[in-house]
Amino acid sequence: MSFLAATLVALGVAFVLAITRAALGPTPFDRVLAVNTIGTLAVLAISVYGFFDGRPEFLDIALLYALINFIGTIAILKYFRFGTLGDHALPTSDEEAS
Repeated sequence: MSFLAATLVALGVAFVLAITRAALGPTPFDRVLAVNTIGTLAVLAISVYGFFDGRPEFLDIALLYALINFIGTIAILKYFRFGTLGDHALPTSDEEAS
């Protein structure tokens, strides 16, 4: 049981550091990376709790949360890069002439 406590304390410290980076990050990309780190730490916390509680179905939940975290991060970065989540194709020279 002491391993569970030590692991959760370490994850808690990492959470605090990531939240600090998210609040103080000098650029938006630092903040996005910090939020992604928080999501990854949540996946680790769910997995560790499921392992120590003997409930392997928590790993399925953690995997689903990891996928949502990844897709959300990609979507936010795409929005920062292009200003939209939709089609961002540049106009061709024929469209510019008209």
